[in-house]
Amino acid sequence: MLAMSGAETKGQDPSTSLTRPARREIAEAAWHGLFWLAGANAVGAMLAVLLLVPAGNRLLGEWTYGRWMMVHMNLELYGWTSLPLVGFLFRAYDVPRTALARWQRPALCVWSVALAVGCLSWLEGHSSGKLFLDWTGYSRVLFAVALLGVWLVLLGAWIEQSFARDATRMAAWFARLAGLLVLVAVPVVLYLASGPDSYPAVNPDTGGPTGASQLESSLAIVLIVLMLPLGIARRVRGRDKAVWPAWLALVAETVLCAALDHGDISHRRPAQYLSLGCLLIWVPLTPAYYRAFAWHDATRQWRRAFLGWWGVLVVSGWVFFLPGVLDHFKFTDGLVGHSFVAMAGFTSSLILFVLVQMLGEDAWVLNRARSFHLWNWSVVAYVIVVTIAGWREGSDPAFTIVSGAARNALYVLRLLSGVLMLIASVDWLIDTTALLRVPAEVHDRSAREKTA
Repeated sequence: MLAMSGAETKGQDPSTSLTRPARREIAEAAWHGLFWLAGANAVGAMLAVLLLVPAGNRLLGEWTYGRWMMVHMNLELYGWTSLPLVGFLFRAYDVPRTALARWQRPALCVWSVALAVGCLSWLEGHSSGKLFLDWTGYSRVLFAVALLGVWLVLLGAWIEQSFARDATRMAAWFARLAGLLVLVAVPVVLYLASGPDSYPAVNPDTGGPTGASQLESSLAIVLIVLMLPLGIARRVRGRDKAVWPAWLALVAETVLCAALDHGDISHRRPAQYLSLGCLLIWVPLTPAYYRAFAWHDATRQWRRAFLGWWGVLVVSGWVFFLPGVLDHFKFTDGLVGHSFVAMAGFTSSLILFVLVQMLGEDAWVLNRARSFHLWNWSVVAYVIVVTIAGWREGSDPAFTIVSGAARNALYVLRLLSGVLMLIASVDWLIDTTALLRVPAEVHDRSAREKTA
């Protein structure tokens, strides 16, 4: 699962290196993301307890399982998944090297405040009813403001660099401009999509997932995977033969997706599940693509994990969609396991890999062997447990509802896996907090000692 890819460099690649203060700005973005990861994992552990002891809901008043589930899922997406990528955007737009660097911390704080307000709103029962678009009322406005604040910081950095004598190359200049034009739509689209006047919470035009819809969302992820190296790493001559084939494959699959039937189409149609199978090409193609870039030597283990989980996600996603398999696993814990591969396995490993690359010499905060193995093997255990539970549930829908020895044993293992993941996330949060408290003048010496 952990196949190697890419060229390592001893220390940070000079073409992508950041100064010590700039690395600390990236560490602050990581800290905010890790804070919400630990919080989301703590909520997840509590939810696992409630699955074992449903009577515990009586102790929570109105803040019961359903409301905490919204908090758990939104913290994982808008906290852990999003905030480190905000740090990536700051890095891609060279914000730490501009006068706008002083606005990075306020932008991150506003985002976290908006997320905290959102949590309180969801616990109080305010929700749009749309999955991952639960923003409503004052929280909806505040989060849109937070998104706009990040965009304004990026815009200011781009303007400053545009008028600087050492302005970036024209290709990079236009690429950043294009990025700004895309990103400015995000707060507007998210605000409108969360409103009651947009599409309904339950789509009446589809009876379930189709190959076209799955392929469409998967290609968006592929696009992100291909774009990430361009902002944080340098291409290596002689190792970049897979770069253009990767982008051409993305274009070809996008054309194929556009040609497929959309809407209420059965997943049993050969065109639906066979077209989704074209994603299997990314299992070997993605490692080859990443081999074309020079990576900091500290990224080795998280790069292995990210590429390994990516392969598992692509293969399992296609297998779970096949006729007969999807019918058995639909609406069961089995799909929870697949979602866990996507979020806790692939997405988290990708984020940690990107953070390690950007942190460079400060990457020890995310690179301890104990937390790395604790996290990844806990995710493996969790996925196996809920997949078994889902298979049993597909044959007997009452399996996960009615308390029983087998069901309770699986849910205890599920709880233990979640607790171990919580411990790993707290470990990263503690180390990142310690990094931010270290005075700049002793920072490098401390990092070398901890790495050793």
